[in-house]
Amino acid sequence: MSTGYQLPSMLAARLAADRDLWRDFSDICDCGGRLAGTDSEKKAFALLRERVRAASPANSGRSIPVPYNGWQARRATLRLPGGTMAACHPLVRTIATAKDGLTAEVIDIGRGTPEEFAEHAAEIKGRIVLVRHELMFAAGTIHRRRKYDMARANGAVGFLIAGPLPGHVVAGSSGRDSGPGLPALGIAPETAAKLARRPDGWPTVTMRIETDEGPAETETLVYDYPGTTDEWVVLSAHVDGHDLAESAMDNGTGLASVLAVTRALSSEAAKWRRGLRVMFFSVEEWALTGSAQYVQALSEAERAKIALNVNLDSVAGSPNLAALSSGYSGVEPFLMQVAAANGQSLRTVRPLMTNSDHANFAAGGIPAIRLVAGFDDPNAHLRVVLTPADTRDKVAQSELRQATLLTAALVAAACNAAPAEAAKWRTKF
Repeated sequence: MSTGYQLPSMLAARLAADRDLWRDFSDICDCGGRLAGTDSEKKAFALLRERVRAASPANSGRSIPVPYNGWQARRATLRLPGGTMAACHPLVRTIATAKDGLTAEVIDIGRGTPEEFAEHAAEIKGRIVLVRHELMFAAGTIHRRRKYDMARANGAVGFLIAGPLPGHVVAGSSGRDSGPGLPALGIAPETAAKLARRPDGWPTVTMRIETDEGPAETETLVYDYPGTTDEWVVLSAHVDGHDLAESAMDNGTGLASVLAVTRALSSEAAKWRRGLRVMFFSVEEWALTGSAQYVQALSEAERAKIALNVNLDSVAGSPNLAALSSGYSGVEPFLMQVAAANGQSLRTVRPLMTNSDHANFAAGGIPAIRLVAGFDDPNAHLRVVLTPADTRDKVAQSELRQATLLTAALVAAACNAAPAEAAKWRTKF
C-alpha cells in the first residue's frame, strides 16, 4: 500500500457524521478530573467499557491489573511571610510534612534550568526551591519532574512550582514512586511574586501537607481486533488526570477520539494486514506507570509484532497537530504522506519526549508517536493544561473531529502498510 493512503470515503463520512464523538467527550468531562485512585477514575473506566461494548458487543476486552503505590492528599496549606495563607495544590505523590509543617526559606531560582541550579548550588541546601511550570508541548521544555529531581540532588528541603495563569495553582506529579522525597506544592504566579528575595534575605514560608499512602490497584483496558496476521497497531490514550478541573484537553480529547476511531474501524480490522489493539492506560500522570508495566511485561517476540503505537494525548485545544516521533525518524515520511493524502498538515518532532505513554513503547524498541495539539504555541489553549482552566470550553468540536479523522487515517494506513514500509518505521538516525 502507498504511504499516500487516503481514508476510504465511507469511513471518513462515518467519522464526520459521528455525533457520539462530542457526547463521549462531554460525558468523560462529566466524570471529573479522574485522578488515579478516585471514584472519578472508576466512573471513567465504566464509561469506556460501556461505549466500547456498544461499538462492538462481541468484544468484551480484557483488563490487566496495574498495582501501584497509592497516594491521596488529605490537606495542604502554604503560609506566607506575615502569616497570610496562599492557595496551593499538592503534587501527586508528594511526601507529607511533619505535623507542625516545614518552615524554611524560599530560594527562587527562576525557570529551573540546569544552569540555574548550578549557579545557585551553594545556596539551595536546607531551603525550599521555587521554579516555574513550562508549556509542556514545546521544544526545549524542562519537565517538572526533572526540576524536582535537581532540587533534591542539591539538598533542597521543599519544592514549589508556580503555574502560568494568574489566580490559578498548577497540578502535576512529583515523579516520586515511594520512599524519600520533598514536600511539593503547585502555586499561582502571584504567590511566587511574593516570594522574591529581599534585601534582608530570603522569605520564609511554612508548608503543611498531610497524605495517605498504601498499596493500590487500577487497570489497563485492552480491546483486540485481529487482522489477517499476528501483527498489531496499538491505539492508546490515558484515562487518569488531575482533580483541579475536568482534565478535558488532557486527556478527555484523546479518550473521545479513540472511542470514535474504534467505532469506525473495529469492523474493518479483520480485512487488514495488522490488527487494531485499543488500549486505555491509567496512572499515566504518575510517571507513566500503567504503560510502563505493560511494555515491560512484553516478550521480545511480542514487541516485534507491534508495528506502531499511535498514542493520543491532548489532541485538541488548537487546530495545529504535531506527531512526536520519539526518535524513530523512519516513521516520519509515512506520517507526513498520510496526513497530506487526507488534506491535513502535520508537524513531526523527533526528539523523544517522555511526557506520555508513547515514551514507554519507544524505549521498549517499538516505533511510537504521540499526537498532540498546540505544540510550540504559547497562545494555544494547551497552555492551561494542569490548571483549573483545563475545561471542555477550551476545545472546539472542529479540532476534536480533525484530530479524530487524522488518527483514523494513520491507524488504517499503518494496519495496511506493506512489510517493507513498516520495517522502515524502526529506523533511527
